[in-house]
Amino acid sequence: MKILVTGGAGYIGSHTVQTLLKQGHQVVIYDDLMKGHVDALPEMSEGTEFVLGDIADRELVASVIKEKKIDAVVHFAAVSLVGESMTDPSLYYNNNVAGTLALLDVLVQTGVKKIVFSSTAAVYGEPKTTPIVEDAVLCPTSVYGRTKWMIEQMLADYSAAYGLQYVALRYFNAAGAMLDGLIGEDHEPETHLIPLILKTALGQRKTIAIYGTDYPTPDGTCIRDYIHVCDLADAHVLALNHLLSGGSSRIYNLGSQQGFSVREIIATAKKVTGIDFVVEEESRRAGDPAVLIASSEKICRELQWQPKHSDIQSIIRSAWEWHQSYPDGYGDD
Repeated sequence: MKILVTGGAGYIGSHTVQTLLKQGHQVVIYDDLMKGHVDALPEMSEGTEFVLGDIADRELVASVIKEKKIDAVVHFAAVSLVGESMTDPSLYYNNNVAGTLALLDVLVQTGVKKIVFSSTAAVYGEPKTTPIVEDAVLCPTSVYGRTKWMIEQMLADYSAAYGLQYVALRYFNAAGAMLDGLIGEDHEPETHLIPLILKTALGQRKTIAIYGTDYPTPDGTCIRDYIHVCDLADAHVLALNHLLSGGSSRIYNLGSQQGFSVREIIATAKKVTGIDFVVEEESRRAGDPAVLIASSEKICRELQWQPKHSDIQSIIRSAWEWHQSYPDGYGDD
């Protein structure tokens, strides 16, 4: 099949592109490179193409879908910083919501009926119980989470009205790097814990901070769910294959079924890197829940997804190997 991957030069998108290619799909990568990287793209060969463009450009998206005879879409293109979303909501509503609306309209216009959407477990806000299941109350506490929630509602409405079939995947913390070491995580600014820790180990940062040590958890620090990016890529491709084989619309959580505290992540990183970097303890940040863990029981049962690389040592080891090889990131900014 010929698959359009929006945001395919980004972190999770680029890993999913590699998985799609390995499974024999042809891929058209569509990205504006605002957050993505040229060096994250695969070599352009038969069955692989790159288009520079904005998903809000309806005319360009429509021409790509028609000319390339696209069968389905995997949609990653979004801005995703929680803090930034609160200070610049216009960027998030325009890029995430309006951009996706334009994309969905083009899919209806061109007759493409299948889309896998990269959503977020941020749609749950601060959950009442953990692990979080798909029918938990949705109450996002950030503009970013609200934009993803709105898109999920749009997908449901377009499915009912126009026959669009979709799978929305909700997850928290993607981490790690491709096992061959060629692509990894490079954000500007970097806000994710594991790459920040590894930058500290590399000497690019003086310290790593723990924000809050008095949470009601075994070691007093926040507990979070981490999924290896390659396992996330596998889940997106399983969701796509579900739709291509005639499956109906679904919403799935992706989680490791267990969480790791900030102290555990730091201790594992010190063990993997062999470097005893400096750790500072700071006060809590507003709005940080004590525990966030998503249940992936439903996707494991229905699509037979099984995370293979999401033990925390494998995650950090793969990320460390990439950061050592690319200490300054891709260097294409």
